Amino acid sequence: MSISNNIAEGFDRYSKKEFVRFLYISKGSCSEVKSMLYLAKRLNFADENEILLIQEMCEETSKILRGLIKSLENR
Repeated sequence: MSISNNIAEGFDRYSKKEFVRFLYISKGSCSEVKSMLYLAKRLNFADENEILLIQEMCEETSKILRGLIKSLENR
């Protein structure tokens, strides 16, 4: 999954600023997943309950990333 790959790549960078940049990229990946879920729903590619569950997971992941970014930027 690109979200976790972005986090891993950013973590391996040499500065907090670079890590935060990759966390923002990860948040963007969450938005991409949500966008694809809307498309999957319109095309009936997935059950609505599955889509809702994944949307909730994306929202929670985005909140966690936002909190991590905020904590790193305030240090």
